[in-house]
Amino acid sequence: MKRALITGITGQDGSYLAELLLSKGYEVHGIKRRSSSFNTGRLDQLYRDWHDPVSRLHLHFADLSDSSSLWALLYDLNPDEIYNLAAQSHVRVSFDIPEYTCDITANGALRLLEGIHKLKLKARYYQASSSEMFGSTPAPQNELTRFYPCSPYACAKLFAHSVTVNYRESYGMFACSGILFNHESPRRGETFVTRKIARAAARIKGGLQDKLYLGNLEALRDWGYAPEYAEAMWMMLQQETPSDYVIGTESSYSVKDFVKLAFSHVNLDWRDYVIIDPLYYRPTEVESLRADASKARQQLGWRHKVECPELVRIMVDAELDQISGSYSGEFAGAISA
Repeated sequence: MKRALITGITGQDGSYLAELLLSKGYEVHGIKRRSSSFNTGRLDQLYRDWHDPVSRLHLHFADLSDSSSLWALLYDLNPDEIYNLAAQSHVRVSFDIPEYTCDITANGALRLLEGIHKLKLKARYYQASSSEMFGSTPAPQNELTRFYPCSPYACAKLFAHSVTVNYRESYGMFACSGILFNHESPRRGETFVTRKIARAAARIKGGLQDKLYLGNLEALRDWGYAPEYAEAMWMMLQQETPSDYVIGTESSYSVKDFVKLAFSHVNLDWRDYVIIDPLYYRPTEVESLRADASKARQQLGWRHKVECPELVRIMVDAELDQISGSYSGEFAGAISA
C-alpha cells in the first residue's frame, strides 16, 4: 500500500486528491492547522475515526511555518509521495498580508524540500505551482513562457516553483511542479470569485441576497474543474522522470462571462444585481491567462472534460441544492468548510 502525505488536505484540491488516492488504495495522511473551530468539512464524507483499524485517512497537526513539526512528520511517516498543496492562496489578500503569504507559500515549500533532502527520503514530491506566476506575460502560456508575477502570492509561488526545480537538479530528487490554471468546484472557498458568483446567483434567485459586489470584470481566466486537476497531480508522480507541467483547458472566459453564465442559468439579468466595488481591484491586475497544455496531453495523456459553461452550471446547481436542502455529497463538505 502506497503512503501519501498531503499538505492543504482540508482545502478544495486536497479533498479531491484525498478521494482519488483513497480510491486507488493509498494510505493517506494530511496536515491540518490547529484551529478553535472545525476546518475539515470537505473531508467529512471520507473521514473515519482514527481508532478504526481499517481507516486509511489520517490527519496530523503540523504547519508549514514550523519546520520541526514538518520534519518530525516526514520522519515518522516516510511517505512514498508528498503533495504540497498548502498556501495562503488568495491573490487579493496576499497584498494585505504579504509577509505571511511568502512565509507559508514560499518558505513552506523550502522547509518540506529541505526535510526530504536532510532525512534522505525517497519520496516523490509534487509542488502546486500557479498560473499567476505568468502574470502579465501574454497568453497562451506554457512551460517555457517567461514568468512575470504581479502579486505577493505569485512571487511566493514562483520561489516555491524555482526551489523545487533547484532541489531536483541539485540533489536528484523526484520533484515535480504542476503549473495549474484556475480550477474551481462547489468546494471552492466562498471568498474566491467563482464561488462568490455562483453563490450570489443562487441566493439572489432564492430571495436571500440583493446584490453582488465585484471588482474587475474584464480579467480573462482559464477555468477548469478541480477534480480533473487532482488527477493530473497524481499522474505527474507516476512518470519515469520528474518534470513540470502546465494544466488547463486552453480556453479563456472573462469574469463577466462567468457572471453572465451563472445568472442566465437561474434566468436572471446579471446587470440588475452586480455592482462594481473598487475595493476588489488588485494593485496590479493580471489581464489574461490561458494555458497551452500540449505537454501534459502528450506526456501524461491528461485531457480535461469539463468546459467553463458546464463548470458554472455545476457550481450554481450545487448552491441551489444547498438552498433547497437537497445538497449532494459532492457539495456537503463545502457547507461546513
